[in-house]
Amino acid sequence: MNASYRSFWLRHLLQWHWISAAVSLIGMLAFAVTGFTLNHAGDIPAQSKVTTLESKAPESLLAGLQSLEGGGSHPLPEELQSWLSKEMSLLVGNRPAEWSGDEIYLAMPGPGGDAWLSIDLATGDVLYEATFRGWVSYFNDLHKGRDTGTAWRWFIDVFAAACVVFCVTGLVIMQLHAERRPSTWPLVGFGFIAPLLLVILFIH
Repeated sequence: MNASYRSFWLRHLLQWHWISAAVSLIGMLAFAVTGFTLNHAGDIPAQSKVTTLESKAPESLLAGLQSLEGGGSHPLPEELQSWLSKEMSLLVGNRPAEWSGDEIYLAMPGPGGDAWLSIDLATGDVLYEATFRGWVSYFNDLHKGRDTGTAWRWFIDVFAAACVVFCVTGLVIMQLHAERRPSTWPLVGFGFIAPLLLVILFIH
């Protein structure tokens, strides 16, 4: 490879390398830390906090719910969503609820906890319960993408793509400098062989 051709590729590779590093830096640090906390989840103390809210749906709203066709899974009516927001400060969105003959049940899981909402169609009793397992659990669930929604899943995809660009450009840059750094490929080989041996020997 002549000097000008090598200089051209090295300049462009370094540019993509630092851009991908800048885009993925914070995410990579966060995922590294949460990888450690996930690996030691049993050793990190956590205390769950349970929040319970109770209310009673007004007769006018309840009559409208009772008149709807029962059964199946579909979102709560806008009138009910508005009442829950004003009365109980709950934003349920358009997630599907389970409708039966005498009850509406809405599961509301999220990172770091779980929640559910139950509406008794006979009495109008509304019960909401949320369990928060702590901030370590919250960030662990962000790491796994558990119950985090579409926007966060898109972020993980973009972050993963930036990490791939960072690693591939780093590999090519190492190849361009390998002649002057004889330890390059032994170290790369160790980085590949070490986890492979752990999988073969210790994971069954």
